[in-house]
Amino acid sequence: MTSFIFADPWLCHTVHRMSLEPAELARYSRHLSLREVGVSGQEKLKAARVLVIGAGGLGSPALLYLAAAGIGTLGIVDFDTVDISNLQRQVLFTTADIGVSKAQAARDKLLALNPHLHIELHAEALTAANALNILAGYNVIVDGTDRFTTRYLVNDACVLLHKPLVSAAIHRFEGQAFTYVPKRSPCYRCLFPEPPPEGAVPNCAEAGVLGVLPGVMGTLQATEVIKLITGMGEPLLGRLLTYDALDLRFAELKFVARSDCAVCGTQPSITALHDSPESCDTGSLQQISATELHALLQQPVTHQLIDVREPHEYAAGHIKGARNIPLGTLTAAVPAPIDTSKPMVFICRGGGRSTQACAWAVSQGAQQVLNLQGGTLAWQQAIEPDMNVI
Repeated sequence: MTSFIFADPWLCHTVHRMSLEPAELARYSRHLSLREVGVSGQEKLKAARVLVIGAGGLGSPALLYLAAAGIGTLGIVDFDTVDISNLQRQVLFTTADIGVSKAQAARDKLLALNPHLHIELHAEALTAANALNILAGYNVIVDGTDRFTTRYLVNDACVLLHKPLVSAAIHRFEGQAFTYVPKRSPCYRCLFPEPPPEGAVPNCAEAGVLGVLPGVMGTLQATEVIKLITGMGEPLLGRLLTYDALDLRFAELKFVARSDCAVCGTQPSITALHDSPESCDTGSLQQISATELHALLQQPVTHQLIDVREPHEYAAGHIKGARNIPLGTLTAAVPAPIDTSKPMVFICRGGGRSTQACAWAVSQGAQQVLNLQGGTLAWQQAIEPDMNVI
């Protein structure tokens, strides 16, 4: 085997050139017919190590097309399990995968598609404590997460590690994508220096998302990765690509590196990773488990049960006695639509929105606030298995 360096100097990792087997020559024949790829480009794809963070709406199409393209090693970061509500857009999974680890299910599907791959699983939440160690072993990082805090964490880690990043995001009918290459382009913080206020942008469960939208954006991410590795074409450097599915229109916003950027500027203030408050330990926030709440409800009712999910989620299935006040309605209402003098338990699907509701209630002067740990998913698993949770 001989060694080579990836097409552009930003990918300075010297790797071994990996020859193609006869079966791979047949599998990738349409790539080999492309002058811009050819045998040399396909061998680069086989030698590459690509990490996809999030195996959900964006990660599903990105992983499928990267696997089909012949990326030699794919890493997957995802600690979640497959839920029936995922199947509307997360095309990597089937009904039979409900309740199964996304990382495990993804590996099985990808190896069935292309047995020549090597798959590495990181079935854990990405945090400031483990991000650098996980990302360090890969050539290109793909961000398919749905949380702003994780998006900024990944961006900062890639800048600190000098790793190229292909990022995308989706919301309702709109998507956006950009590519970061060390020393060649601005990073995400150059465009958006700080995350929006917590709860300011509804997540998919709250706002909804067109099922095919992540397919478009995730496939664009896979395209960018292939281009970066083979050196063909022009990547999305200093350009934010936006997509409006309703008007079927693409647009482009050009942006430049900021000298005062907190992480890639001339005097960066971010020189190490730190978890944002959303991903940190909740500290003084009091949690109640599903079994503890069930026992509490066997006593005379003293606590207000407040389900902060959206009405359609609540209608599909909820804990008996819970009152539905969506998070956005709760935090925007004046005066507060709850009695802050009485003890309360906030409930959502997995515990994220209810954590925000708890923080809001405390800010309103509430003294006795509990968060249902794990949300209705935990309740379903421990108490009411027939409960419908979407």
